[in-house]
This record gives sequence, structure tokens and C-alpha cells, in this order.
Amino acid sequence: MYISLSLSLSLSLSLCVCVCVSCMAWRWRRSFRMGLDRGNLLFYGTVTVDAVIELSTTLTLFSPDPYMHTWLRVLYHTGRYFFFAYSSRVRVWCSMLMLHQPTQPRFPVLASVLVLLLALAVVPLLGFFFPSPLLRLPTTGTSSLFRFLTRDYASSAGITLRNPIVFQHHQHQHQHQHQHQQTPAICPKPPPILPPVEFVGTFHTTPERSMALADQAKRVAAEFDFDKDAVNKAVSEFIREMDEGLQAEGTELSQIPTYVTAVPNGTEKGLYMAVDLGGTNFRVCSIRLNGDTTFSLTQSKVAIPRELMVAKTSKELFAFLAKQIEAFLQQHHEEHYVGTLKKRETGEEHDEIFNLGFTFSFPVNQIGINKGMLMRWTKGFDIQDAVGKDVCALLQAEIDELHLPVRVAALVNDTVGTLMARSYTSPGKTGTLLGAIFGTGTNGAYVEKLDKVTKLTKSNNAGDYDQSTGEMIVNTEWGSFDNSLRTLPNTPYDVELDEKSVNPGIQMFEKRVSGMFLGELLRLALLKLINDPRVPLFSDDNSSSNDAHSTTQISKNSPIYQQWGIDTSLLSVCAGDSTPGLRMLRQTLDKEYDISAVSAEDAEAVRDIAAAIGRRAARLSAVAIAAIIINTGRLSPSSEAKAGNAAVNEDDIIDVGVDGSLVEFYPNFEEHIRQAFREIPQIGPQGEKRIRIGIAKDGSGVGAALIALVAGKVGAPDS
Repeated sequence: MYISLSLSLSLSLSLCVCVCVSCMAWRWRRSFRMGLDRGNLLFYGTVTVDAVIELSTTLTLFSPDPYMHTWLRVLYHTGRYFFFAYSSRVRVWCSMLMLHQPTQPRFPVLASVLVLLLALAVVPLLGFFFPSPLLRLPTTGTSSLFRFLTRDYASSAGITLRNPIVFQHHQHQHQHQHQHQQTPAICPKPPPILPPVEFVGTFHTTPERSMALADQAKRVAAEFDFDKDAVNKAVSEFIREMDEGLQAEGTELSQIPTYVTAVPNGTEKGLYMAVDLGGTNFRVCSIRLNGDTTFSLTQSKVAIPRELMVAKTSKELFAFLAKQIEAFLQQHHEEHYVGTLKKRETGEEHDEIFNLGFTFSFPVNQIGINKGMLMRWTKGFDIQDAVGKDVCALLQAEIDELHLPVRVAALVNDTVGTLMARSYTSPGKTGTLLGAIFGTGTNGAYVEKLDKVTKLTKSNNAGDYDQSTGEMIVNTEWGSFDNSLRTLPNTPYDVELDEKSVNPGIQMFEKRVSGMFLGELLRLALLKLINDPRVPLFSDDNSSSNDAHSTTQISKNSPIYQQWGIDTSLLSVCAGDSTPGLRMLRQTLDKEYDISAVSAEDAEAVRDIAAAIGRRAARLSAVAIAAIIINTGRLSPSSEAKAGNAAVNEDDIIDVGVDGSLVEFYPNFEEHIRQAFREIPQIGPQGEKRIRIGIAKDGSGVGAALIALVAGKVGAPDS
């Protein structure tokens, strides 16, 4: 009985196939005459075949053979997947060929369909006549295969039909158990009971994976949010630490007095020298101030050998610096250098001495305009012999050994130089309030009322300074703001970066703002997604934009796997890329970071995270600037009210000079700062209009020369 039932079902299916193919051929021929698209008719044919298979498999639910059910389930879903997938491809193929050869596609398409249908008709017979263990799928295997095959693989051009076998098998569970009791010899175990499946629509693999990547990227980006409440809380903490630092030593915000008590107004004249030791390069400059807010600059730059950055004694480094000054004078100021040699031979004194501003971008305890004790090294330097010594005296000693006509007149922090350069080139009625650096590092210096710097009067080793102006420039060293993390954001990536840094636990503000660290934060965030197998970042599975000829792959030697491997310039590329599909960013990841065939979804994920890191850095920068503006009282209630009723005039302008690659090249960095200003009640939209932010170029050169000029006016302080 079972053999005859299976044969009848197979014959019925074969007959239906023949009828279906005949109908397709007839319909195709008729459609050709009507000028219809053959691909559409092929699709109608596949739907017809699908319906026939549905009917046949539904009828076999009443068969007592459970293995017939298993095979028919596999048969149904295999055939269904093939037809719909094949249909979606052949439709396009036929449509393209019909434009040129309308009679050609019929034969290969019909032949392919006939072969497939013949195979589908034979499979049930094989499943019945050869019930071996290989053909009897185990329950676990069937379930796994079921979960794979019952997905709706129909193309978007097709329809989604409910699986009658799964639906009916679940509904008639008791019937199969009853039949099993009557035929123990044929079916020693009941057929597997499959759980009900809910079909929610067409299944698309690519968008689902892409959505997972997009969601995870947005989740990581959200960790870098720094909202309005957090901004205002940080401003209050910054003001508290400012006042604390003006009153005592050893505070988180150092508030170092610079002994510079005047700012230029653009009328200064003269020829001055400046040197800049701020990182891996040493720069020597001569600056001629023209007295009309303009200047001319001559400079040379040399890389500092790595062995000198970690030398055993400070003499090795400072002797090298003095020799670079000698070479500069010989090349660019030969008359002075030759005159110096002649007077050295005769023993005469130099009648023309260059006042030199020494820009030293490391933490120092400044106790005079040209005297400062090194507190600690940063930026890869580590010469313990120099810590606690006067860096100006160390340089002057080496200059004197070479008998050069140069006097170290002023010790300059680069942020103080930025403030001075801005004040000279953009003079105003109120003067420049603040100079700030947002580059490899970050720091700020501002003009403070002298009577608020109370720790000067408490110090026993404070140097001389001019008190007539009633003001003094203070170097905040704000990179160490809130080292205790009372208000600063602290993501897992911030924690990991700090733990692996050379100075864990300090410079916490700088590690969230400066360009030296933003690229590393991005790298750590991306690594977390790359190492998560559930997130398809830089994977072929995540994007429909990758074709069969491209494979997304990260080289083992990619900088993304190396500490400090991502440069902060990548964040600027992310923020500024407006090309279709983020083509520029994808090319950058390919060429500079050895990530091949980057998809648009990958690039969007990188962009979202990078944008969040950059936006947080800008809003944190706004905290420092806003706190100084508020605490110095430049935004008085009366002037703020006046600004709200009329256009802002020159008297109400608060000028801020900035420098550094981050503020200069990162797109919309200033706009993010201004957005945070508007969210601070003490500033608000009207106060934000009064704040003028301008680039102050070459603060370490021009600014240092201007401070040397100021120092020369005061006299010759301790050398």
C-alpha cells in the first residue's frame, strides 16, 4: 500500500510538472506574440510549480510513513529556494537577452527547469525505497536543516508562501502519534515534532547584518556623548580648580604665573630670536617686528635624535640645541656671527646681543620671566638629570661656551606665545584674553588680575615682575584638569588608553581632547567591534556593496593592531568626507591602514564613532574656554544685556587666540565649541556672539620673540 501510495504521488507530481511546463511553453509563446517580458512569465511558471509541490506535500500528511514527511520537507524547501532564487536571476537574464535575441532564452531555460523538476519527482521514490540511516535524517540534523531551509529566500520580485508542512504537522501532532502505535515495525520512533515557525516577511541576509553593525556603531558612539548637564557640571569644577590653583601650589590645575605682565598692541618693532623645543623637532627663528601688526620670519628646523631624548645627562641635549643656534646664526645672520668671531679673538664684549625667547613646552615651575625649574618630562623625553633644574640656565650655559651673542631673555610656554602672537596680529580695544593650543597636546594661558594670584605673595622664591599693569599671564596647564575624574567622562576606551600610557593617572583632560590621543581612542573602539564575532565590521557578510570579486580583509600588519597606530588625521577625514559612499574614507582605510575592499557600511561605522570622539573633544574644549571667560568676569550682566539688544560692538568682543592642528583642520571643531557655549547659562546665545575665536599662527616663534621684547623692556632679569 505504501509503495503504491508513493508511486501515485510521484506520478502525480510528474504529471503536474509536465502540465506546468506545457502551460509555460504555451503561455510563453502567446506572451511573445503580445510583446510581454519572458522573465515575468517564467516567474509565473515557478509560482505554479511551487503551488503544485505545496498541494502534493500537503496530501502526504495522511501517509503513515514518517520518513516520507522528512524527505518531503527537505524536498519542498530545497525546491522552493531553488525556484525563487533561480527565477530572480533568470528574469533579469531573459529581460536583457530579449532586447537583442528574443528567441534564444527559451531552450536553455526550459531545459534547466525540466531537469530540476525531474530530480524533484525522483527524490521521494529514493527516500522510500532506500530508508538507510544516511537517508533517515536524525532529529537534530533535521531541526538544523529545517531552521536553515525554512527561511523565506524568495526574491523581492516574488511572493512569500506559508509552509504547509510545518503548519499542518504541528496541528496534527496527535494524529501521527496514533498512527505510530499501529505500525511499530515500519516506524519504531515517532517523527520529530517541529516547533511552529512565525514568518514575518521576506528574509534578507545583508540588511540584517548591516543593521547589526550600524546599531553597534551607534551604541559605541553613544558612549562618547557629553551632554548639556555634563558640560555645565564640568565648567563649575574647572572654575573651582582655577581659584584653587591661584592660591596654592600642588593643585590639579597648576595655574603657573609666567611673570609676563603686558601684552603687545601691534606697534612693537625690533629683531629678536626664538627657539622652540616642543616635541621631536627643535626650531630656531629670527623675527623682525615691523610695528604695524606684521612681521617677517626666518627659521630652520632639525629633528632631535632619539638618543638625546633619553640621554643620561642634560648637557648632551642642551649642547646640541646650542650648536643649532650657532648654525642658524652662521647661515642667516652671518654679519653678526663673523663679528662675534672677531670680538672673541680680541676679547671684546659683544655690543649687540640677541634677546631670545625660549619656548619650552614641558611642565616647569616658573619663578621668573627667564627662570623655570623642570617639573617632569613628557612627549617621549626622559632625562632625569634635568628634572628640578633651571632649563634657561642650562641652555644659557651651553650658548656661553660657544661665545654666541645670545641671551635667554624669557622662558615661554607655547600657549603664552599663542596669546602674545594673537594680541600682536589682531589688536583690539579689550586685548586678547586667552591663548589656547588644541593640537598634539592641549593647554591654555590667559590674562588674570594680579591680586587674584595670591600664591605669588606666599612664595619665598618668586622672581621680580612689573606690577604696574595689575595683570599677569597665567599658564593653566589645563591638561591635568580633573585628574580625579569628578566630572570628566570615562569610557572603557579612556580607561584602557590611560592604563597603557606612559603617565597613567595624570593629564586626564588632555587624554580626552588632544590630537595625540583621539586616534588611539578611535582605534580601541574599533578593535572592540572587530574582536566581537557578532559584529560584522570589515567583513564580507555586512554589505551588499561588496561583490564576488572583492574580499574585505585586514592585514595582520595593519596599524589598527598597533598602539598609536591610528593618526588623528583619520578623524578629520571622517568628518570632512562628503563623497558618495564615503569613497575618500574607504580609500584612506585601504591605503594607510591595510584594510582592503572596505564597504560603505564599514566606513559609516568608522565615521559615526570618529565623529562622536571629535565632538566630545570639542565640547570638552569649550568647558575650559568658557570657564576662563566666566571666571575673569569679562561677561558682565550689563554688557550681556546690551549685547542682547543690539549688534555686538568692538568694546564687547572677547578675543581668543587658538592654534593647533585639531582646531585648524578638524571640520566643524569651532562650531561644536560654540554649540556648547550656547548651552552654558552664564554665556548663552547672546554671550556666544561676543566671543571671537581666531587662529594665532606661530605662537612659539613670534610669541616667544614678543615675550623676549617685553623681558628686554623690564630689564635684564636673573640670567
